[in-house]
Amino acid sequence: MKLIRLILLLLVLSIAVFWLVSLSPIDPVQAYIGADVMRVGPEQRQAIAEYWGLNDPPAERYIRWLSAVLHGDLGTSMIYRAPAAEVIAEKFTHSLALMAAAWLLTGVFGFLLGILAALYHNRWPDRLITWYCYTIASTPTFWIGLLLLVVFAVWLGWFPIGLSVPAGRLAAEVSLLDRIHHMILPALTLSLIGLAPIAMHTREKLLDVFASDYITYARARGEKGFSLVLRHGLRNIALPAVTLQFTSFGELFGGAVLAEQVFSYPGLGQAAVQSGLRGDIPLLVGIVLCSAVFVACGNMIADLLYRFIDPRMRRGEGAG
Repeated sequence: MKLIRLILLLLVLSIAVFWLVSLSPIDPVQAYIGADVMRVGPEQRQAIAEYWGLNDPPAERYIRWLSAVLHGDLGTSMIYRAPAAEVIAEKFTHSLALMAAAWLLTGVFGFLLGILAALYHNRWPDRLITWYCYTIASTPTFWIGLLLLVVFAVWLGWFPIGLSVPAGRLAAEVSLLDRIHHMILPALTLSLIGLAPIAMHTREKLLDVFASDYITYARARGEKGFSLVLRHGLRNIALPAVTLQFTSFGELFGGAVLAEQVFSYPGLGQAAVQSGLRGDIPLLVGIVLCSAVFVACGNMIADLLYRFIDPRMRRGEGAG
């Protein structure tokens, strides 16, 4: 059933992208020509439009695209002049490394901060963490990225200003440390934003656990601090935190789009922006479908984890 809903969602998304791009004022021929616009005559512009099928009605282009997709072909990217599937695979590799690093940092530090805030409830660590989470949750991703860029790349010079590898260096000469060095600031940007909901959710869940009778009994026996959390609270707060972490794939992908723009990181987010600005429909639709599948995978993993760990979910009774 979920697979059918996912297929319907992808179908609706592809139709919506084709329809929205057809309403866009951007001339895809001019975007395709770029800086050579003065050297291209009307006949050549007409030939380009006919080659890419840009003069055909949107419905006809969509049906032609859908037919190709059913045969495993996402079309050809106008920007990169390569199969859209290959472009998406290459860009997704960069984005996946960035998002995986940010996702891990977010989960670990968000969870620890949530526990710390609950342990020191209504004291200065709790107030400081709560203030940080509320502040960062209302801060745009690009603003955090620009702030880190100015401080750590421009003023201090600790990290490169952008890109995923050093400029002007051959791919064979780029080491893993170079790639990690270039990825730190974008990953840190995503992590600082993403850990706020994990921390606040963990804090609230742990406070609920602390208010239960069995915790009162444990305290009466002399248990306190982190040992109390490890023995009685960790099991109750870990599952909701893990579930929330997996369902945050959508926010993670959206944040990656902005972070990649700020740091000129050549991932899927930057390709999505370029394809939208230049009317590259095959690439844009492919990226949208890829992102939808990515988010759906996160939700399915969270659902499977819940069902695996909580027997009540397997019996269809629900956790509540």
